[in-house]
Amino acid sequence: MIRIATPDDSNAICGIYDHYILNSHATFETEPVSAQEMEKRIDHISKELQLPYLVFEQNQEILGYTYATQWKPRAAYERTVETTVYVHPEEFGKGVGNQLYKALLEQLKNSGYHAIIGGIALPNEPSISLHEKLGFVNVGELKEVGFKFGIWIDVGYWQRIL
Repeated sequence: MIRIATPDDSNAICGIYDHYILNSHATFETEPVSAQEMEKRIDHISKELQLPYLVFEQNQEILGYTYATQWKPRAAYERTVETTVYVHPEEFGKGVGNQLYKALLEQLKNSGYHAIIGGIALPNEPSISLHEKLGFVNVGELKEVGFKFGIWIDVGYWQRIL
């Protein structure tokens, strides 16, 4: 089941996200996030920005989450968002991310958003594949903009016009 995230989901979301913080370069955060901080982030995105923040729940367990956030604060960007999706490592490759992302894109389309941007720390073939499967196209790459685990990391940008 895909549903709107609530503050009660913060611990489960942290469990997923912290795995990626500590074990991958998919996120440029370097320290685990507390449940209280995650509650603030969910609240900011869903209430202040009024953007979707969704979770995939099965048997009362959160298996993944996705959300959209403001691309840039200037008024002319108001119909452009950046999206994020993370899946529990044990559920990776089972379609959870695909289902979440499709639901997110549908909500964004129904809300009048126009340009959707996905930033991907490279290399990351699974994320590239997911974005391209959903109609995103590569629009550019920034070289060595992140530094994590002692290496410089490039970031590619994929975009979809709804």
